[in-house]
Formats: sequence, structure tokens, C-alpha cells
Amino acid sequence: MMIIDAHAHLVTPMSLFAIRSLIEVSGGHNTRAYLRGFVTDEEIRKHADQNIALMDAVGTDMQLLSPRPFTLMHSHNRFDDIDIWVGIQNDVIHRVTELYPDRFRGVCGLPQVAGQPIEVTFAEIDRCVDELGFVGVLLNPDPDEGRNVHPSPRLGDRYWYPLWEKLVEKNLPAHIHSAACYGRENYDEHFASEESLAISSVLASDVFKDFPTLRLMISHGGGSIPYQVGRWRAHWYRNQSQSDPTIAAYLKAAEAASKAGEVAPPRPAHMVRFDDVLKKFFFDTVIHDKNALEHLFKTVGCGCTLFGTERPGSGSTFDPDLGRQLDDLKQTIESIESLTAADRQAIFEDNARRVFPRIDKPVAGAN
Repeated sequence: MMIIDAHAHLVTPMSLFAIRSLIEVSGGHNTRAYLRGFVTDEEIRKHADQNIALMDAVGTDMQLLSPRPFTLMHSHNRFDDIDIWVGIQNDVIHRVTELYPDRFRGVCGLPQVAGQPIEVTFAEIDRCVDELGFVGVLLNPDPDEGRNVHPSPRLGDRYWYPLWEKLVEKNLPAHIHSAACYGRENYDEHFASEESLAISSVLASDVFKDFPTLRLMISHGGGSIPYQVGRWRAHWYRNQSQSDPTIAAYLKAAEAASKAGEVAPPRPAHMVRFDDVLKKFFFDTVIHDKNALEHLFKTVGCGCTLFGTERPGSGSTFDPDLGRQLDDLKQTIESIESLTAADRQAIFEDNARRVFPRIDKPVAGAN
């Protein structure tokens, strides 16, 4: 069994942050070709080797790398700056995959701009996928980054439909991951809020009806949704009963039968359980807690869950109670006795290959 970490980010060379500073202050003076030359292969190899050492220490065979989300500058007001900055990060990720094609694949950051059409990202998607061999895209559901200057449309909004069409056409998944935040939340809090809103907004829309093959992987175990599932079930059934008299009559009859100790009437064929529609999404395991992981597997099923660690990241912290790093999630998952060998095979490898089918294609430019 191969261990594929579906949620990992570029271990950022320090020179990249200098490049960002130059981009922000130069007003478009410097070209992308000039700026990307600041990052040397020696520096890339140094940081990649550090990452591989961490992977080897915990038994990870491959990571799917995307840019660090909180650095993406999506609320910056110049598209050209964002396009250069995100493109350079994607270039560095590609250089990592060229050096280590057996250990890494790329998930491309998008040059999203608050207040501009999502189509501005399409050229970078085509470049990363068709020329560099990337396997998915990293999608920020809030390019406004909490500023409330250009409020971000919910993911169920028609604003996103051209992107959904693009992803379906290219057979690409989107990894939903919020980015920076300049509002009242820190970015960790913002992540959980936006992940929850991503799920609820898509489920309240026709997105999966209009794009039945669309694959969306929600970061950090789905935000709050799987852990507040009872509230969302109540919301779901209430909305169905308010909009459909047949379902309203069924729920009333089923409740009466339950109180009388009788057999409930048959469920209407068109009535959809919230738990079933929730399984249209995919979820990663970046939640750093055994109890939460067990609940996630029970709620959405092992067939919808992909191994992910974000390592090194926010969970790269020693827990004295565990006696190890919180993001050593392979060991945590292996300790869950209710999982079968088939469950672990699905979580650690098979689901990643199903969601990111381009994993098996060779890296462009690799030896």
C-alpha cells in the first residue's frame, strides 16, 4: 500500500518571500522571468530534502503540493501582481516535482482576484495542467479574504460555474482551502468558517445536479459540518418539508407512527437524506484528533475520505499526551480499530487516485 498525502503545501524557500515584497512594492516593474530566478535549485532541493525527511519519518510515500494558502494575495488589487506571484509559486512546485517525481505531485494555486471573474484563472490552470502536469487546483472560496471590499460569492453561486465547467472538462478536482483573512478572525478560524460555508452553499444549490462528476475535496475534515451534522440534518429536513408537501406529509405520518409504535410509511423516492448528499464531497483527514477522525469516518464513510496531513503545518506541534506530533496522522488512523484493511487502503491510497487520477501521469520535465 502506498501512502499518499493529498493535502500538503510547498515548504517555502525564504527567497520567495523576498520576491513577494518586490512584487508588492514595484508596481509591475519586474517580470516573472526575472523574479523566478531568485529561487535557486540548491535552495529548492534543501527545502524539499527537509520535507522528504519528515515524510520518511512518518511513512508517507507521496505528497500533493500546493502553495501555502495564506500567502496567495487574492485580495491584492492588481491582477498582474497576483498572477506573477501565484505563477512563481507554481513554478517552484513544478521544480520540486521535477527533482523528486516519485515523491511529489503539484496542485496549482490559482491567481484569483477579489471582484474579478473566475475566468482570470483559466490560463494558469491550462499552463499548470497541460504543460507542467499538475493533478488538481487549490481553490480559495473567499478571495476577498475577509475584507468585505468585494464580498465573495458563495460556492453555489453562478459566478463559479465557468470554473466547474473547466474542471469537469479537464477531469480535475478542486481542493477547497481558504487563504488569508483580514477580518475579525485569524486564518485558522477563517479556514473552518469557509470550509463549512463551502459545503452548505453547494448543497443549497444545483451545483452537483448541473455538474454530477465534479470532485470537491474540503480541507480540514469539512470544517464544522460533519461534527454539527445533527443541526444540518434538521435544517435539511425542514427545508425539504417546507418546499415539498409530499415530504411534509411523510414526515408528519412517520412521526405519528413512531409515537404510536407503528411501522413508518415508506419514504418518498425523491426524498434525499442529508447524510447521502454530504457524501458527494470528499474530505481530508487534517483534523489532528482521533475522536474527530472516527466521527468523520462514521459520518461520511471511508470512501469519501483522503489521507492528508498538511505536514509541516499548523499541526506540526508536539503533543505531550500523545508523545508525538499532532500531524502524525498515519499513526493515529492506524490506531482506529474499527477500520478494516480495505478502509485503510481506501483512505491511504485508493481515494487519492480516484479523486486525482492524473497522479499516475509522469511529471513534465522529470528525468
